[in-house]
Order: sequence, then C-alpha cells, then structure tokens
Amino acid sequence: MAREIKLGAFWYPTGYHIAAWRLPEVPADGGVNFNACVQFAQMAERARFDFIFLPDSSSVRGDDWDIISRGAHRYVAQLEPVSLLSGLAALTANIGLIGTVATTYTEPYHVARQLLSLDHISGGRAGWNLVTSQNEFEAFNFGFAKHPDHQERYHRAREFGAVVRKLWDSWEDNAFIHDKESGVFFDHTRVHPANHQGDYFSVRGPLNVPRSPQGRPVVTQAGASGPGRELAADSGDVVFTAQNDLAAARDFYGDIKRLAAQAGRDPDQVVVLAGLFPFVGKTREEAQSKFDRLQDLIDEQVGLSLLKGQLGEFDLTAYPVDQPLPDIPDTNASKSRKNLLVELARREGYTIRDLYKPGAGARGHLQLTGSPRDIADAMTTWVDASAADGFIIMPPSLPGGMTDFIELVLPELRKRRRFREDYSGSTLRDHLGLPHPGRGE
Repeated sequence: MAREIKLGAFWYPTGYHIAAWRLPEVPADGGVNFNACVQFAQMAERARFDFIFLPDSSSVRGDDWDIISRGAHRYVAQLEPVSLLSGLAALTANIGLIGTVATTYTEPYHVARQLLSLDHISGGRAGWNLVTSQNEFEAFNFGFAKHPDHQERYHRAREFGAVVRKLWDSWEDNAFIHDKESGVFFDHTRVHPANHQGDYFSVRGPLNVPRSPQGRPVVTQAGASGPGRELAADSGDVVFTAQNDLAAARDFYGDIKRLAAQAGRDPDQVVVLAGLFPFVGKTREEAQSKFDRLQDLIDEQVGLSLLKGQLGEFDLTAYPVDQPLPDIPDTNASKSRKNLLVELARREGYTIRDLYKPGAGARGHLQLTGSPRDIADAMTTWVDASAADGFIIMPPSLPGGMTDFIELVLPELRKRRRFREDYSGSTLRDHLGLPHPGRGE
C-alpha cells in the first residue's frame, strides 16, 4: 500500500519568495498581523495539514540597512513564535504548532517550560524546532563579540536537547493525582528532578509543568552538516531538510535513518520532510506565469545580499553577476546551505545572477512549477523513492500560494489516496504516526 504523505505548512509572513511582499494582494504587515496568522493556521487545519511551522531569529539579519529596508525576509517585523503559537492554539483545535527556538542564546529550563506550556495549552500539539542559529548577528544582542563556532554550537545544542528532554520527563504521566479527600495534590514518588551536570549546563529541576499530553513535545531539527545530521538523528522526531536533487535527497534520507539506528532509535520513528516551494496553476503555463511575476520583482541588490547571507557572509558585489560563482571559503554560519548552493551552481553551470534569482525563491529547497498533476507526480516520486516521508510546503506568497496548493494539489493527492481526508487523532504525534514516549525513551 502506498504511503500517506506527511505535510507541514511553513509560515513566512508574506510568503517564502523574497519579493512576495511587493505583490498588491499580499498583506505587507503579515509578520505582525495576528489575523493573517490566524487565517493561515485555520486554512492549514481545514486542509488537514499535520502542522504549521514558524521559523525565527533573535536578531535582524544583516547590518546594511539600505538593503534590509527593501525586503521582508530579515526578521525585521515578526512576532516571537512561542507567544504567537500560544494565541493560535486557542483558535485551532487539531493542527500541530511548531516554533523555532535557538539553543545558542537561550537556557534549557526556559525553553522546556515555554514549549511544555504551549503543549498543555494546545492539548498536545506543540513542537520545537531545535536550531543552533545560523544568524551571526544574534551574538551582538546577548553580550557576545562574535558567534560561537559551528562545532561548539552543536556540542552545546546536543547537551541542551538532552537537558530539555530530562526536564520534560520530570513527572510521570499520572503524578498529579489531585486527591481532595486525602489532601495529596501529587504523588511525590512520581517526580524525578533532572539533576544534570554537564559541560555547558547545571540544571537541578524538576520542571514546574506536568508531563505532556503527548508524552513529550515533538522535536524537529534541520541540520545537514555532519554534526547537524548527528544531532538530528540523536534528538529529532522530524528532520526538515533542504534538498533539490532526488539522488542527493535519497542519500540524505538513508544517512539520517542509518544514524538514528546507530543512536539506538527506531529509524521509522524519525520523519524526514523536505522543503517544497511550489508554483501551481491549473495549467503549466499559468504556473509559469505566477513564477515569472514574482521573479520580475526581485531587486538585484536584495538578491545579492540574500545570497551573501546564504554563502556565509561572502560578499559577491565585487564580481560580475553574469560570471560563474567564484570559490567560496568555509563559513561559521550554515555550512549545509552554503554547500547546497555551491553544488547547485557548479552542477547547473549557473552564473551569480542565475543563482540569486532562484535563490530568492526556493533558497536551496525543492522548487516545482506546474499543474496539480505535475506537482503530485513529483511529490509521490520522492516519497516512493525514499527521498522523504513528506514535505513542508513553503508557499511563494500568502495567502495565495497556500490557497493554490490546497485547492489544486491536495485534491489530486487525495484522489491517489496519498493524503488524509481527516485527522485520526488529536495530538501532533498522532498526526505524524509517532508513538507516545514513556519517561526516558
């Protein structure tokens, strides 16, 4: 029997394309417009998506204010995700709610408490996107002279994740007995302080929030470098990956499953989702027209600046844009994204302009442009080839790009019995087919 495709919905306030905010039908204030956020979440829930996914950064990305002022993709006007998701929890009933919180500039106890609180507020629908932060400008907001190096960030993140899991396991499922007759509020034999002493953290615990309705909130992870893959395989329930080549995606998928088994986990309990940036129309021509419309709105300087960030702050302005990409040195930011784009440029023979133009949209993720059948064919091919268990849909613009996918592609997937008609459970783990973990599992 063909596997059901898992689907998440990526919330980038005006849409994932860098020029989407310039479309007249797109609310430019989407990042702080709570009603727009609510409409997105409810739209995804009506369509029976597994979850919505909120990226985040604790700093405006960059310091060239002329360039930053021309775009909506530098975290200049976005609400803090856990606060936003808590509001959305009250206005949705089933959809999962995943927010990004970086481990480099936060503390495990705060994160564990925030995410577990969200999990209770939502009835077991919370998830944490565990990242180390690829935004080097965050350092200046937390008293650091520079961003910690890549290896150190991942060492800290691994211990950080372990501490959070210990805190989430502070209480047994039935610890709070609320026995009014005896006067016992909770059974003190069922509480387990973390008592963690490590290289980076000393945390006694216990967490002052009861155990999760779903055992533990779902953890997502998006690292693709060597340390990133190890972290994902060790702690990720969901691995979010940027892939644009089927063979490379299959290799990544197989490696994550192998590393999960090596870490003593069941590989089938690690869900790998590829980012998908879809332009869909009733015909291929209509889809291409939607793509061309956005591409024509790209500001060259904004495109080059975006590419600079993705290449580890390597400045390309001194190079002719219609010449091949020069050699790019190693970076302390996101190594996997830099490598992905460099490999794409070499493989396709792209010039700098060729690279920043598609990069302004998909930014290394899988881009599909075509009819509903075209999109569904590609999605099922990837899943059937063990290149992904599903996708995180990254609409080019909002709300239109999301509406297009729901109204055009989902009926085609449902016709093939590759996507659910309705939810079969109430928690995010239920949606993803993940078990309710016991303490310490």
